[in-house]
Amino acid sequence: MKSTIFDECFKHYKENFKIGENWHTLSEKFSYSSAEALRSDFRRERKKRGIKKDEITLVAPVQKTNHNAKILLFDIETTPILAFTWGLWEQNISTQAIVQDWHLLSWSAKWIFSDEIMSMALTSEEAKKHDDKRILSGMWKLLNEADIVIGHNCDNFDTKKLNTRFLIHGMLPTRPFQSIDTLKVAKLHFAFSSNKLDFINESLGLPQKEDTDLQLWIDCYNGDPDALKRMESYNRNDVDILEDNYLKVRPYIKGHPNLNLWNEENISVCPNCGSEKIVWGGKYYTYTGYYQAFTCSQCGAHGRDRKLDTPKEKRKTIVR
Repeated sequence: MKSTIFDECFKHYKENFKIGENWHTLSEKFSYSSAEALRSDFRRERKKRGIKKDEITLVAPVQKTNHNAKILLFDIETTPILAFTWGLWEQNISTQAIVQDWHLLSWSAKWIFSDEIMSMALTSEEAKKHDDKRILSGMWKLLNEADIVIGHNCDNFDTKKLNTRFLIHGMLPTRPFQSIDTLKVAKLHFAFSSNKLDFINESLGLPQKEDTDLQLWIDCYNGDPDALKRMESYNRNDVDILEDNYLKVRPYIKGHPNLNLWNEENISVCPNCGSEKIVWGGKYYTYTGYYQAFTCSQCGAHGRDRKLDTPKEKRKTIVR
């Protein structure tokens, strides 16, 4: 981000915090695709410059968001399975060959738009004993608070892995939450050559993963304290770049948890980002009728009214 753009955005940020009136105007002025895209770019530049949110003196009071949903981004790292094997290719490894099953190494999480990244990793002694109960308790508490969770492959990996360890340690399930799996979003709406988070972010010009190799996981398995610190850092960065990815693809997400449900005011807001800056216009056609359509001027998502706009007489003539 150019310094001239950053300076103007920073002035606006101090005066209006995150959801001031001028983000949309500024995005048009600086040729950004949406107000959300500009805010995300500004946030990355602010963090790159080492300016923390809690160090900024706001000129105006913090404005409330348009919804009260608690949205948690999270990621976990696990150990590999240690097993005996007689070969390297197309092996059918039985459960009797397992020497040590997988367990949690670390987790990292952050609330949407917060600068604070929370994380926990095993101590050296815990890693050697393969005891992940302490750090599981920390992750359980966050998931139990969340209304919506976001992860890359979280539906098939992170959440199921956590539930498995919760069950093994005799922990009850967390309260229900809705999930947004950015891997499913990538597969459903795009055709990237790879759906790995790192590749997608590289393609979109977003921050990427820290460099690692298998040796890091082996060293963590053996309880190397420096390796465990590196793993926690790697995990924290994954959550940070996940937020960039989510905000970039959010306008495309169909079936996004509807943030109107967490909006306490009697107004319509964008179901994807919670902004009340929705512009009505045009028709949204389905197989048997049409509705009033809208576009969110903050994140760029499209949607429709709940009430059918097709005239009653016209509806009588529609066949299937």
